[in-house]
Amino acid sequence: MAAPAEMNTADISATFIMNKTLSDSTDKVLELQGISWFKRKAISIATITLHVNHYKDDAGVEHIDIKQTLTGGIEGNIENRTIDGVQREYKDGLFGDVISKTRRVKVDELEHEFLKTGWISETIEPGVIHSYVVSDEAKSGRQWTAEQAWGFETINGEKRYVRHLRFTSGSTLIEAKLIYDYVTLPIESWFLKKTRLLARSWLMLLFGAAYIIALAFLVRAQWFTIPAESFVGCTSTYWGKDDACGLNGEACAPFDNSTFDFRCPAQCSSVILLNPRTVGAEQVDFIPLVVGGGNSGNASFPGSYRGDSFLCAAAVHAGIIDDSRGGCGRVTLVGTQGPFQSVTTNGITSVGFPSFFPLSLRLSHTNALRSCTDLRNDALAFNILCCCLIFFLFRPKPLVLYWCLVCIGYWHVIFFSQPAGAPPAISDAFGTFLPTLFICHAFWEVAFRHVLPHFSKMPLERAVWYIGGFWPGVLLNIITDKIPIDRLVASDISQRPGAVVSLIIIVVVLVGIIINQLRVIRKTGWLSYYVKAYIITGLIILVLALLPGLEFRLHHYIAAMLLMPLTAFPTRLSAIYQAFLLGMFLNGAAAFGLDSILQTAAELQRDGPAGTQIPSFFTNSKNFNGSIPLHDQLLRWNGFPADNLNEAAWDGFSLLIDDVERFVGNAFNFSLGALDTSVPHFFRLAFQKDGTSGDYTQAATVFPNGTWVDPLPGPS
Repeated sequence: MAAPAEMNTADISATFIMNKTLSDSTDKVLELQGISWFKRKAISIATITLHVNHYKDDAGVEHIDIKQTLTGGIEGNIENRTIDGVQREYKDGLFGDVISKTRRVKVDELEHEFLKTGWISETIEPGVIHSYVVSDEAKSGRQWTAEQAWGFETINGEKRYVRHLRFTSGSTLIEAKLIYDYVTLPIESWFLKKTRLLARSWLMLLFGAAYIIALAFLVRAQWFTIPAESFVGCTSTYWGKDDACGLNGEACAPFDNSTFDFRCPAQCSSVILLNPRTVGAEQVDFIPLVVGGGNSGNASFPGSYRGDSFLCAAAVHAGIIDDSRGGCGRVTLVGTQGPFQSVTTNGITSVGFPSFFPLSLRLSHTNALRSCTDLRNDALAFNILCCCLIFFLFRPKPLVLYWCLVCIGYWHVIFFSQPAGAPPAISDAFGTFLPTLFICHAFWEVAFRHVLPHFSKMPLERAVWYIGGFWPGVLLNIITDKIPIDRLVASDISQRPGAVVSLIIIVVVLVGIIINQLRVIRKTGWLSYYVKAYIITGLIILVLALLPGLEFRLHHYIAAMLLMPLTAFPTRLSAIYQAFLLGMFLNGAAAFGLDSILQTAAELQRDGPAGTQIPSFFTNSKNFNGSIPLHDQLLRWNGFPADNLNEAAWDGFSLLIDDVERFVGNAFNFSLGALDTSVPHFFRLAFQKDGTSGDYTQAATVFPNGTWVDPLPGPS
């Protein structure tokens, strides 16, 4: 594990474990110092840990106290060094009688080149710690000199605590580097010792099998104990937008005398409209669509909702289900109702509508369905607990640990946190799973294999950085719920309040993180390679973005792929970043699939205006005669545009009255004789081609007192 970026030789207080893979062999040195073969063999197979306490006494003199322990907590040497350059005699527990002195010096003051080279600024600026130890030949009968320089240097791209050892005995000269892993918590070694019996492959296999069985029961309880047709999504409605229900709403019949028992998922109050929706004359956006719910004034049907309300959000609004746990309810269709009053309850403010609507609904509790609770929170706790057990106790090889994260995170999104359907289509999930595994393999090769193995001796710290970073990424839809950005598309960002400010904050934070990572990369010598790679990637993206008829779409799973290579350096921040990016990638891939990075404008449109021509009303506030009774009035509109001559020409009109399609044809007027004169009415008009409507106008309004209000410009 790399030492902290801020650590230098002014204070080396920490716990270090000798990395024998990176360090040079010292067996010959120990032999010349008189250490027996048995002791040398024990030292070669033991894990050597240094517990370093670096401090100054009341006189300002530096001291470094070092306690060595071997595998299993066996106590080794204890060294108490005074950094003052004074020669002292003492009896070493391993090497016998020696004479030593320790001082802090500038690197260029050292005599031998081996002791002077390789150091980084964290050693050069405060000075290297120089240790000089010779055997007391008169007492020990041996003659040797061990000269060391202690400090920090970059080893394989990592900042490491290193000791340069220059050993001489007679004519023999040995130069060796001793390289150490940085350990933050002394409890790590104790924890490794206490739980080492659990870190067995066969226990991990048993746990994996038990996990799959437990997950199967959780998935069954979540999705397969009630009929599939009883599940509804957060945007399920009985009535579609604009003309989706056809003339007079016939495609959405029946309008009354029908009941249905349903189950809603949790967190539906956070599912909102992402394009403007017209309710009467009002344009609503970025809220759950709930129309009505207040006391309508009709004692027979209190609390009715308009039929195009989001069913689950309306159930939360009515207090039928708990938004955090989901639940079951019963909907009863009650036909034409109105007006619909706005009311705020259970965290949702409904939209008012002052006219009548042909399909209305009431909500009530039901006992017809069982297993109504959404188990996503239970599944989250279960999966986090399993991750903790794997990280803390079973501690498989880093590669196995990585694939555990990938599989647990992916299937959690599929089944619980953000399922694509109700119940989720498992065949589609497996279809995405294979390419997801391929990309995750690339993540391992590019980033994780350079970082995750370095935490193998620190299970507690590894769990904090990786589990703590991974799950916020997996639950990206929840942690970003209050950020007013849905897609990184210019049209979306420009029309949503607060989106620009949020984007600026995100960019500033992201730039800060990238700059810090580039600083780490620069120290490893890889900066030029990364700069070239990202310049080439940027040019490719620029070319793709300029392709005619297509728009570049930066899905968040793609953002994770682009940023992942920046985390391929063994620091704690890199561990957090790569865990978060892995979770973010899995969230995008599992919830939405591996969507194309190039999309057409129509694919980005959703249910918003398509940008077509819109007609205009001939009837307006200047020529409307409010003194004539409404049942004797004709609503008139102007004809087709002058350029309506080609094969794609409009051939008809669609008229919405009170958000219900009441006329389809090529006439230029419509009788208002059937309208109720006690409530206001709202008119919207669109061109049609072969039965397909273009964009509708904004709503023109006529009030019961005969007042006509012209529509606002633009589409609805």
